[in-house]
Amino acid sequence: MRSPLPDFPWDRLLPDKQRAAAHPDGIVDLSVGTPVDPTPEVVQQALARAADSPGYPTTQGTQELREAAAGYLHRRLGVPGVSPDAVIPTVGSKEFVAWLPTMLGLGPGDVVVIPEAAYPTYAVGAQIAGATVVATDSTVALGPERVKLVWLNSPSNPTGKIFPADHLAKVVAWARERGALVASDECYFEFGWDSRPVSVLDPEVCGGSHEGLIAVYSLSKRSNLAGYRAGFVAGDPSCVQELLGVRKHAGMIVPGPVQAAMTAALHDDAHADEQRARYAARRDTLRHAFESAGFRVDHSEGSLYLWATRDEPCADTVRWCADRGVLVTPGDFYGAAGARHVRVAFTATDERVAAAATRLLATRDLA
Repeated sequence: MRSPLPDFPWDRLLPDKQRAAAHPDGIVDLSVGTPVDPTPEVVQQALARAADSPGYPTTQGTQELREAAAGYLHRRLGVPGVSPDAVIPTVGSKEFVAWLPTMLGLGPGDVVVIPEAAYPTYAVGAQIAGATVVATDSTVALGPERVKLVWLNSPSNPTGKIFPADHLAKVVAWARERGALVASDECYFEFGWDSRPVSVLDPEVCGGSHEGLIAVYSLSKRSNLAGYRAGFVAGDPSCVQELLGVRKHAGMIVPGPVQAAMTAALHDDAHADEQRARYAARRDTLRHAFESAGFRVDHSEGSLYLWATRDEPCADTVRWCADRGVLVTPGDFYGAAGARHVRVAFTATDERVAAAATRLLATRDLA
């Protein structure tokens, strides 16, 4: 039986990946934002200490983990007053994004709003539930639609755009008037470059109440824990408890040793600051190289990506980069709004980033 879901978009990149791999110095893969730097020692040690874990972990997560998450939100995001009971660990953030509409009981006739340029899993999650997807950044464009869920993503994947507090506050007010839940994907919150991100849970946005709001976080990029599948959600206490009930039935449980590792990661800021500095240097190198090669970089004030364009169809740009041994992601993977852009991840090693920059700068020198 054929799945009603779309094909996994990155499978389409295989021909371009093969083209890029033919470069004499090998491929520089900037297409997927997977961490390449070591998992922090403090996290590895916590995982090892918790390795003897014969019993079932709790779906809600340990008290220590939930307190660590609440403390992290206050310390790093400026979000005070989050109760540990309003936090749930998740099996990475993608799992939660994909299943949230289903966990909320959405279905045919319900509308899920996603950003115009959006990570594909927002739409896939709505499709799994049978709900209708509307891609827009404007609440005005929605008219009388029966909206049940609104996804926000700031800093954005793929564009790197950061929304100011007043914009987020308007979306929250609009959703509350209609009884819609706002889910804010804040996985890249630690990576604001040209401006500071603001959480949807920030009092400046929500007026001091988290009613009707859920925020999603990941330790994959902040702490190089993509292989651990470590994330958490926080927000409206009543909504969190309802989701917890569903997750208990469905067995959506973060392994006990991973919960211990998450607790250590959330208590430690030094490793996150070091990782941020690595990404800042790679970002500067790649931005200079792409702009020198004739690209324009739009938005990109946050996240771990450059949103770049040569003002041509994105497939042509992907092929141009692949001919130089550099693999990037076509912007139309993220919707029609990305048809003339590519997404460039700066999560490769320093050596591969330098190789990409050398190839791009050589293009400039030959022009």
